[in-house]
Amino acid sequence: MLYSIGQVAEKLNISTYTLRYYDKEGLLPFVDRDESGRRVFKDADFNYLETISCMKEAGLPVKNIAKFIELCLAGDKTLEERYDFLAEQEADLEDQMATLQHTLDFLRWKKWYYKHALAAGTEDANYIPGTTETRPELKEEFNDLIDHGFDPKEIGLIDK
Repeated sequence: MLYSIGQVAEKLNISTYTLRYYDKEGLLPFVDRDESGRRVFKDADFNYLETISCMKEAGLPVKNIAKFIELCLAGDKTLEERYDFLAEQEADLEDQMATLQHTLDFLRWKKWYYKHALAAGTEDANYIPGTTETRPELKEEFNDLIDHGFDPKEIGLIDK
Protein backbone atom coordinates (compact mmCIF):
# COMPACT_ATOMS: atom_id res chain seq x y z
CA MET A 1 0.00 0.00 0.00
CA LEU A 2 1.13 3.56 -0.69
CA TYR A 3 0.60 6.55 1.59
CA SER A 4 0.69 10.29 1.08
CA ILE A 5 2.63 12.56 3.40
CA GLY A 6 -0.67 13.59 5.00
CA GLN A 7 -1.67 9.99 5.66
CA VAL A 8 1.71 9.21 7.19
CA ALA A 9 1.60 12.33 9.35
CA GLU A 10 -1.84 11.37 10.63
CA LYS A 11 -0.85 7.75 11.23
CA LEU A 12 2.28 8.76 13.19
CA ASN A 13 0.63 11.76 14.85
CA ILE A 14 3.25 14.19 13.57
CA SER A 15 2.92 17.13 11.23
CA THR A 16 3.55 17.12 7.49
CA TYR A 17 5.96 19.97 8.21
CA THR A 18 8.01 17.61 10.41
CA LEU A 19 8.11 14.97 7.68
CA ARG A 20 9.20 17.56 5.13
CA TYR A 21 11.89 18.76 7.51
CA TYR A 22 13.10 15.18 8.00
CA ASP A 23 13.29 14.79 4.24
CA LYS A 24 15.19 18.06 3.83
CA GLU A 25 17.66 16.96 6.52
CA GLY A 26 18.34 13.65 4.80
CA LEU A 27 16.40 11.38 7.13
CA LEU A 28 14.10 10.00 4.44
CA PRO A 29 16.30 8.85 1.54
CA PHE A 30 14.19 5.67 1.37
CA VAL A 31 11.02 7.56 0.39
CA ASP A 32 10.00 7.35 -3.24
CA ARG A 33 8.38 10.10 -5.26
CA ASP A 34 5.55 9.84 -7.75
CA GLU A 35 5.64 11.25 -11.26
CA SER A 36 4.54 14.64 -9.89
CA GLY A 37 7.40 14.70 -7.38
CA ARG A 38 5.22 14.08 -4.33
CA ARG A 39 6.52 11.82 -1.59
CA VAL A 40 5.03 8.35 -1.61
CA PHE A 41 5.49 6.19 1.47
CA LYS A 42 5.33 2.39 1.53
CA ASP A 43 4.45 0.08 4.41
CA ALA A 44 8.15 -0.81 4.73
CA ASP A 45 8.98 2.88 5.35
CA PHE A 46 7.19 2.84 8.70
CA ASN A 47 10.01 0.88 10.32
CA TYR A 48 12.42 3.69 9.43
CA LEU A 49 9.92 6.33 10.50
CA GLU A 50 9.42 4.66 13.87
CA THR A 51 13.20 4.50 14.31
CA ILE A 52 13.51 8.20 13.48
CA SER A 53 10.71 9.11 15.91
CA CYS A 54 12.27 7.04 18.68
CA MET A 55 15.68 8.62 18.16
CA LYS A 56 14.17 12.12 18.11
CA GLU A 57 12.37 11.37 21.39
CA ALA A 58 15.71 10.20 22.81
CA GLY A 59 17.15 13.60 21.93
CA LEU A 60 19.54 12.55 19.18
CA PRO A 61 20.64 15.28 16.81
CA VAL A 62 19.20 15.05 13.31
CA LYS A 63 22.64 14.54 11.75
CA ASN A 64 23.21 11.46 13.96
CA ILE A 65 19.84 10.03 12.99
CA ALA A 66 20.63 10.65 9.31
CA LYS A 67 23.92 8.81 9.74
CA PHE A 68 22.11 5.84 11.30
CA ILE A 69 19.57 5.73 8.45
CA GLU A 70 22.47 5.79 5.96
CA LEU A 71 24.02 2.85 7.78
CA CYS A 72 20.72 0.96 7.61
CA LEU A 73 20.42 1.56 3.90
CA ALA A 74 24.02 0.40 3.36
CA GLY A 75 23.04 -3.14 4.33
CA ASP A 76 24.62 -5.92 6.30
CA LYS A 77 28.15 -4.58 6.10
CA THR A 78 27.12 -1.97 8.70
CA LEU A 79 25.39 -4.29 11.18
CA GLU A 80 28.14 -4.01 13.78
CA GLU A 81 28.37 -0.25 13.37
CA ARG A 82 24.60 0.08 13.81
CA TYR A 83 24.67 -2.17 16.86
CA ASP A 84 27.49 -0.13 18.40
CA PHE A 85 25.65 3.12 17.60
CA LEU A 86 22.51 1.89 19.37
CA ALA A 87 24.50 0.58 22.34
CA GLU A 88 26.09 4.01 22.75
CA GLN A 89 22.72 5.75 22.50
CA GLU A 90 21.26 3.32 25.03
CA ALA A 91 24.06 4.08 27.51
CA ASP A 92 23.59 7.83 27.00
CA LEU A 93 19.85 7.53 27.53
CA GLU A 94 20.34 5.45 30.69
CA ASP A 95 22.67 8.17 32.03
CA GLN A 96 20.04 10.81 31.26
CA MET A 97 17.36 8.72 32.95
CA ALA A 98 19.52 8.29 36.05
CA THR A 99 20.03 12.05 36.21
CA LEU A 100 16.31 12.65 35.78
CA GLN A 101 15.52 10.06 38.45
CA HIS A 102 17.90 11.80 40.86
CA THR A 103 16.22 15.12 40.07
CA LEU A 104 12.76 13.61 40.56
CA ASP A 105 13.82 12.07 43.87
CA PHE A 106 15.13 15.45 45.06
CA LEU A 107 11.93 17.23 44.02
CA ARG A 108 9.87 14.60 45.83
CA TRP A 109 12.06 15.06 48.92
CA LYS A 110 11.42 18.79 48.85
CA LYS A 111 7.71 18.27 48.28
CA TRP A 112 7.61 15.84 51.22
CA TYR A 113 9.63 18.32 53.29
CA TYR A 114 7.08 21.08 52.60
CA LYS A 115 4.15 18.74 53.20
CA HIS A 116 5.67 18.02 56.62
CA ALA A 117 6.06 21.77 57.26
CA LEU A 118 2.48 22.42 56.14
CA ALA A 119 1.18 19.74 58.51
CA ALA A 120 3.12 21.35 61.38
CA GLY A 121 2.06 24.85 60.35
CA THR A 122 5.68 25.99 60.20
CA GLU A 123 8.91 25.16 58.43
CA ASP A 124 10.63 25.40 61.80
CA ALA A 125 9.33 21.87 62.49
CA ASN A 126 11.87 20.65 59.92
CA TYR A 127 14.85 22.41 61.51
CA ILE A 128 17.29 21.51 64.21
CA PRO A 129 16.06 23.75 67.08
CA GLY A 130 17.68 27.17 67.01
CA THR A 131 18.99 26.76 63.43
CA THR A 132 17.78 26.71 59.83
CA GLU A 133 19.43 23.33 59.22
CA THR A 134 17.13 20.47 58.31
CA ARG A 135 16.84 17.82 60.99
CA PRO A 136 18.91 14.83 59.77
CA GLU A 137 16.28 12.36 60.94
CA LEU A 138 13.75 14.03 58.63
CA LYS A 139 15.90 13.29 55.59
CA GLU A 140 16.58 9.78 56.94
CA GLU A 141 12.85 9.17 57.29
CA PHE A 142 12.31 10.20 53.68
CA ASN A 143 15.27 8.09 52.49
CA ASP A 144 13.81 5.09 54.33
CA LEU A 145 10.58 5.59 52.41
CA ILE A 146 12.51 5.62 49.12
CA ASP A 147 14.62 2.61 50.12
CA HIS A 148 11.51 0.60 50.92
CA GLY A 149 9.84 1.38 47.58
CA PHE A 150 7.15 3.71 48.82
CA ASP A 151 4.28 4.58 46.55
CA PRO A 152 4.50 8.37 46.08
CA LYS A 153 0.67 8.47 45.88
CA GLU A 154 0.37 6.98 49.34
CA ILE A 155 2.23 9.83 50.99
CA GLY A 156 0.73 12.54 48.79
CA LEU A 157 3.73 13.24 46.53
CA ILE A 158 1.74 12.54 43.40
CA ASP A 159 -1.66 14.16 43.23
CA LYS A 160 -3.09 11.97 40.47
